[in-house]
Amino acid sequence: MFFDFTCLHISSLWERLLGAIGDAAGSVLGRVVEAIRTLFEGDPETRRKVSFSVAIIALSAKMAKADGIVTEAEVSAFQQIFDFPDEEARNVARLYNLARQDVAGYEAYANKLANLCGSGASENCPMLENVVDGLFHIAKADGLVHEKELVFLGRIAEIFRIDEVHFRRIMARHVHMDGRDPYLVLGVSPDDDFTEIRKRYRLLVSEHHPDRLIARGVPVALHAAANERMAALNAAYAAIAKEHRAA
Repeated sequence: MFFDFTCLHISSLWERLLGAIGDAAGSVLGRVVEAIRTLFEGDPETRRKVSFSVAIIALSAKMAKADGIVTEAEVSAFQQIFDFPDEEARNVARLYNLARQDVAGYEAYANKLANLCGSGASENCPMLENVVDGLFHIAKADGLVHEKELVFLGRIAEIFRIDEVHFRRIMARHVHMDGRDPYLVLGVSPDDDFTEIRKRYRLLVSEHHPDRLIARGVPVALHAAANERMAALNAAYAAIAKEHRAA
């Protein structure tokens, strides 16, 4: 699973939170923000975790709706990346269904998530990169990443302050229209010396090591996404190394 739901495991919490939201999709964000602020006024850490979980649910729903059709595959993909106890399924489904009625307001949810990554001023935040990976997982669940979904993801990346080059590298891990490009995944060129490519690979591995992620404040719940990213980096490096051995 990409995201852990344990921070919202208290049923009474969900009942109070959803009770404050109501059923009008157009005002969900405002009501959620106000409810979280009221319920956790004296507990900023819990407030941060709850805000993160709610925003992930909403963005996942709006990601599925971006191409105009919410498929069963996309719903299943959401369930794969967001871990929650069975007894909370009804509450998660209610918020998910409210959010997926249209894509309006997704930028506001993205801004809420961006603000949870430190001051929001730094670029290419590892925690937010994990979120984009999760959204790509949903987008490709039906076998095709629609153009409107790419626009949606690109705008999310822009709000998250993920630069264009970095976004293309993330996309290369998920979208392979002309086959997987291992050089793009690592952010290197086929013309680069293999020694430099190896240095780049080792730097990326170091940056995404679990201990480094913890030090940066990336929630443990997001480490599964980091592991998937690490697998993509390893595969890319192995492909390049094989190519150079055969040369």
